[in-house]
Amino acid sequence: MFGFERLHVYQRSIEFLSLALRICASLPKGHGLISDQLRRASMSVPLNIAEGVGRMGLEDNRRHFAIARGSAMECAALLDVLGVQGLGTAEDLETGRRLLLEEVRMLTAMCLGGTGARAEETKFKSKTKSNKEEPRDRRPS
Repeated sequence: MFGFERLHVYQRSIEFLSLALRICASLPKGHGLISDQLRRASMSVPLNIAEGVGRMGLEDNRRHFAIARGSAMECAALLDVLGVQGLGTAEDLETGRRLLLEEVRMLTAMCLGGTGARAEETKFKSKTKSNKEEPRDRRPS
């Protein structure tokens, strides 16, 4: 098993990728552009996590984690766009947002931390387990 495969953030990104591909497959004809964008952005997250873990320098690690974080944020915006267009099920869009929020939180910690991916993920997990209150959703109603 590769080291990145053990990371919770990587596992969540693969889970989201699977969901995103299912959403893309369900879109009616005429929505190829958004489907392609969601497919590419959702694939970028696990690929950049894996590449970041494989890099030897801390700055290289952080750069790839930051790219993965940006792609996850893009995916969240794409889910909002799908929702506005009345595409995708409410359940899939909400599940996707939940997965992406978790990914972004972990990737943020990994970008800011200084001791490598696994250590930062461990720090993130221990911090978030003690936080019982979820941040409020800032999405417009």
